[in-house]
Amino acid sequence: MDIADFNARWLKAWTDKDVDRLVRFYAEGCVYKDPQTAAGLEGREALRAYLTGLFAATPAMTYTPDEVWPIPGGFCGRWYCRIEGAGQLRGFDLVLLDGEEIVLNEVYVHPLP
Repeated sequence: MDIADFNARWLKAWTDKDVDRLVRFYAEGCVYKDPQTAAGLEGREALRAYLTGLFAATPAMTYTPDEVWPIPGGFCGRWYCRIEGAGQLRGFDLVLLDGEEIVLNEVYVHPLP
């Protein structure tokens, strides 16, 4: 698998706030963690519900891939996110895969000046 391409397509789905397309990147029994869900969400439907609420409550966000590094079972990826009217973030994802589906996604973010 071309992880740079996978990462770019996945981040594009985040930018587009396309919940249906985005959850198709995730396995049925996935685990997702970000700063708002530090204890984690389990399963595609829990992720779908979370993303639906998140996207409705946030302004436009444009994700730009920066770098990806292959690791055993997946990859790590760094990105930048410009939030309409609210600045910019630098983020990092730990992604474990089963085939081409995400089974674990941990997200770390840092606000930029």
